[in-house]
Amino acid sequence: MNKNKLMQLALELAKKGENKTFPNPNVGAIIFKNGKIIGKGYHRFFGDNHAEINALKQAGNDAENSTLIVTLEPCSHHGKTPPCVDAIIKAKIKKVIVGIVDPNPLVSGNGIKKLKEAGIEVETGILKNKLDSFYKDYSKKFIEKKSFVVLKYAMTLDGKIASITGDSKWISSQKSRDWVHRFRTEFDGILVGVNTIIKDDPVLSSHGKGKNPVRIVIDPELEIPISSKVLNDKLPTVIIYSTEDKEEKIVEIKKRNKCLIQINSHSGIIDFKKILDELRRISIFSVLIEGGGFTAWNSLRDGVVNEIVTFISPKIIGGKNALTPVEGDGIEKIEKAIKTKIVEVKKIDEDVFIRSKVVKSKKRVE
Repeated sequence: MNKNKLMQLALELAKKGENKTFPNPNVGAIIFKNGKIIGKGYHRFFGDNHAEINALKQAGNDAENSTLIVTLEPCSHHGKTPPCVDAIIKAKIKKVIVGIVDPNPLVSGNGIKKLKEAGIEVETGILKNKLDSFYKDYSKKFIEKKSFVVLKYAMTLDGKIASITGDSKWISSQKSRDWVHRFRTEFDGILVGVNTIIKDDPVLSSHGKGKNPVRIVIDPELEIPISSKVLNDKLPTVIIYSTEDKEEKIVEIKKRNKCLIQINSHSGIIDFKKILDELRRISIFSVLIEGGGFTAWNSLRDGVVNEIVTFISPKIIGGKNALTPVEGDGIEKIEKAIKTKIVEVKKIDEDVFIRSKVVKSKKRVE
């Protein structure tokens, strides 16, 4: 069986994970030795082993001196799991055939370099045109260096994110929250409005599930309490503000080695497109928005959200004044509603998980 056919089989494996591995790419891998396939694997879902690891597990000790065929360059950085290149080297693979180089700067060329340094032969570019097409959406955000924004929220069955008293702990289940903590590791930054900080004082970390994203707080008037957790630990924090006053607070924040970015506001609201422009300048391209309702509305109104992750908990709390996931002024006519396309639905413990893509409109929502 030639390498083109083997790569095609690996691609078919990768396709099995479509709409299940977000935000990770779909990857397929095959281990070939003495004219036979001895291991197959693909990235089955977010949080699962990568394709190469699943293939190596199936091959077992027979993987020594074999050839690994993989659709995308093996990862070389620590995320939720150790680097795949380390497992490949440990398994004593003789040759690795890579479909395309990973466009992610964390990997791009580094995985191949590490394999070669370990004495492993590496060949690239097999079925390149097909794989370039398959990974088009994944590659786009790295090549074009555009922001990739996901809005995430958890709500009750009747569409509330907190009770009438503001109590919100916890809407979703522990397993759902664990999933979110792992999910955070895939982003450069995690963003909230200052009201979320004032009310909940969250840490906004991965809670030990992997790398921590940069915390980003939108706070036009610098209302953030100096005692806030995001200002008093060693993790990076960016405060987006617009006020010309509060020099003392600015000094206090800077003393804590936190970053301040000033952007002009309009009627107390900072345009999200301007925020993302500034974040890209400090190499923050992927952003997870976690709260609250007004921040969610502003991001959707400004047309910057690419995808929405929703957790629906089987609880009902009622209350006409209870907060909803998206607040703000809202839309007057249904025909002008922001449209989405649901691409994934599954259960996590007792909750329903929904992932949807925002259908982009050329006009800003007014």
